[in-house]
Amino acid sequence: MMWVVSKITDFKLFSAFDPVSQALSDFELTDYAFSNLRPQPSVDERIVLVNFGHIGRAEIAQQISIISKYKPRVIGIDSYFNCEGGLRDTINCPQLLDTLSNLLLSDAIKEAGNVVLVSKLLQKSATAKRDSIDVYDSLEYSDPMFDQYSSHAFANLVTNASYQEDVKQCRSFIPRWKIGDKYENAFAVELARKYDSTKTAKLFARGNEEELVNYRGNVELTDVRLKALQGKDIGTTNFRLMFYAVDMDQVMREDFAPELFKDKIVLVGFLGNQFGDPAWEDKYFTPLNKKVAGRANPDMFGVVVHANIVAMILNEDYVGELAEWSKYAIAIILGMLTVALFIVVDEKLPIWYDALSVLIQVVQILLISGLVVYCFASYTVKLDLGIALAVMALVGPCYDILKPLQNIIESRLTKKKAQV
Repeated sequence: MMWVVSKITDFKLFSAFDPVSQALSDFELTDYAFSNLRPQPSVDERIVLVNFGHIGRAEIAQQISIISKYKPRVIGIDSYFNCEGGLRDTINCPQLLDTLSNLLLSDAIKEAGNVVLVSKLLQKSATAKRDSIDVYDSLEYSDPMFDQYSSHAFANLVTNASYQEDVKQCRSFIPRWKIGDKYENAFAVELARKYDSTKTAKLFARGNEEELVNYRGNVELTDVRLKALQGKDIGTTNFRLMFYAVDMDQVMREDFAPELFKDKIVLVGFLGNQFGDPAWEDKYFTPLNKKVAGRANPDMFGVVVHANIVAMILNEDYVGELAEWSKYAIAIILGMLTVALFIVVDEKLPIWYDALSVLIQVVQILLISGLVVYCFASYTVKLDLGIALAVMALVGPCYDILKPLQNIIESRLTKKKAQV
């Protein structure tokens, strides 16, 4: 029902509707099930997150070396180590001056031997000029001194943002993308493949170019030393602990259980300057957000989005979707049934037709909306019935418009007994 309201207000016939349209533009019925109707998830102990804040390359190298001592299965680094735009001079790329830090990081990646670095899907200039937004034909990697000792996979997520630094929403991801003659896996997919290639093969067997992310939980921790945040609820989701997480100073002090990293997937990325930091950097709106419409604050860091995707693959916990043809078939069937019901009401209770037709439409929209939420909450099946809702909303006005035309045609084609 809210989807219908959103689409109607998108016409902007009245400026008063503009705030309503903006508030509902990023809302889907399944968001309520995501954020409120699911049970609290158990902590997925196979995946551990490590925060690197804004520390330098030498400190990241130290983190990798410490983590590697505890024999994780794979280490994923959600960061680029390159000169943006390929400008390799000390003015545009000052990190080149810190030769020692670069060597330490390169050596740490080499010694670990199981590091996955992120790459980035890009467009060549000719492709970009054609306005082919969803076409990628090249990749950007970390510098060779780092990339040669690691695997790589693209970190791009499907968002509604015009540029990376914009506030963005993430509902889905692309499992892999073909560049030239080779496929590049998504970052989370490559981590899952390193951990369990059989589960990843099942993902590819689904044959979907794009997969919905079945978000189960977040990582929202607060550093108890931050007095300004003590006693305050800064959580943006209802599911705050899906994965274990370690802050950067804890790693440096090795202040964690020795078995925490053993045979695990370790994701190193940005989780704020410290736990509890309400930073928006590399943060996304997701369906887990407590405010399902008119959202104010993004709720999930990018590295946690990747962790949710990894967990979904390993658990084979995918979101079921309707085939495209079935959406139109359901819309046609429901539209015809609604018309048939209107005809019966119009013939049997013509005096009450106007009131009953509106009531029927409202009840239909409420029932379908409830069915969408129930199916997702109970069976993780997304019933995209937006077309059906739109058809049923338009049946009433269309019937009223076409009814006089039907009467005119019938009067011309049907002769009264006295005229025969």
